[in-house]
Amino acid sequence: MPAPTDHAIADLLSDLRAVADGPLSAATNMPSAMYHADEVLALEQERAFGRDWVSPGLAAEIPDVGDHLTWSIADQPVFCVRDASGEVRTFSNVCRHRMMTLVASDGNSRRITCPYHSWTYDLGGQLVGTNHMERTDGFDRADICLPEIRTEIWEGWIYCTLDENATPVADLLAPIEGFVAPYEVAGYVPVHRVDQVWDGNWKFLTENFMEGYHLPVTHRDTLGTWMPMDSVLFPDERHGAFTYQMFEKDENARYGRAHPGNDRLEGAWRNTTFMPTVFPAHMYILAPDHLWYLSLRPRGTGQVELRFGIAVAPEVHASLDEPEAWIAEMVDFFTAVCDEDRLVVEGIHAGSRSPLASPGPLSWLEHELHHFMGYLADRLMPAT
Repeated sequence: MPAPTDHAIADLLSDLRAVADGPLSAATNMPSAMYHADEVLALEQERAFGRDWVSPGLAAEIPDVGDHLTWSIADQPVFCVRDASGEVRTFSNVCRHRMMTLVASDGNSRRITCPYHSWTYDLGGQLVGTNHMERTDGFDRADICLPEIRTEIWEGWIYCTLDENATPVADLLAPIEGFVAPYEVAGYVPVHRVDQVWDGNWKFLTENFMEGYHLPVTHRDTLGTWMPMDSVLFPDERHGAFTYQMFEKDENARYGRAHPGNDRLEGAWRNTTFMPTVFPAHMYILAPDHLWYLSLRPRGTGQVELRFGIAVAPEVHASLDEPEAWIAEMVDFFTAVCDEDRLVVEGIHAGSRSPLASPGPLSWLEHELHHFMGYLADRLMPAT
């Protein structure tokens, strides 16, 4: 596939803007160049992932001092750590000496030590230990610390951004705070997290998560039979930072209803699932008894790195007589759901490379895809 010209990219984004600004009833899916053009990915990394808020996961996944997890933002490696005061902070995951990666995996440590030359940093990013630097002119380890990445905690989630001037997360997500807050996500107990790489553009996976049109077909062997397709609610207007859907589950649902010990939710909320997507690529299913989430990072135009995590409501976790068996069963179930999604995401990506592929019209159940197009147009179109 030949690389598109600057003029072709400009036309592509102009067409995206036109579809996003038009009605959903007339909208079509994005053309294949939006997924396969390196020029589009470069803009996404610079203007979306490089400026907006991304989430490496739940603050509850690093509960103790020294707990840390790794991530990357627009291809810049970072790690989140619980510092000595109990605050979650994020730092560049690159040593200030020879630029070696510092933290290779999740874990716990009271010091961050480079595996190359043992330069050592405290949990506040300050260099506190070195070897054989006494002959280096003017060297003072007190002058050296790891660059810190702006980090905020919102409703139990860690959010990070490279943009020091970004609007605070709480302000951006204020319109959905009333939906998320009653669940008290900060109290959910993490039980599973895994990182994977799928063959497919990151936007295909984002779009797949956001729409329910595929559920009765793709997930007919798992959750598709108890999803109320005719009662899904979407936001009335497009918001720049997020979109969502919500629905109630009846007594046939295997998961998604409040435990008798849940005293936080009342009325219909005891059976309601809220599904936000925080742009560009943090999405989760929040139910009274559990949540599961995806956080995505592009790996070129043809692969996506995804973090898949599961947590359960505290009263559910406390009530389990055999938690390991129950959790294993739940993890197997939602892993099967992800495997079903992987099949179609990789299939869409492969199919979209065909010369005969063309974008088709959207269903009303793909409402959030239209919102996503608006977000992409806002970010990728040059400012005027």
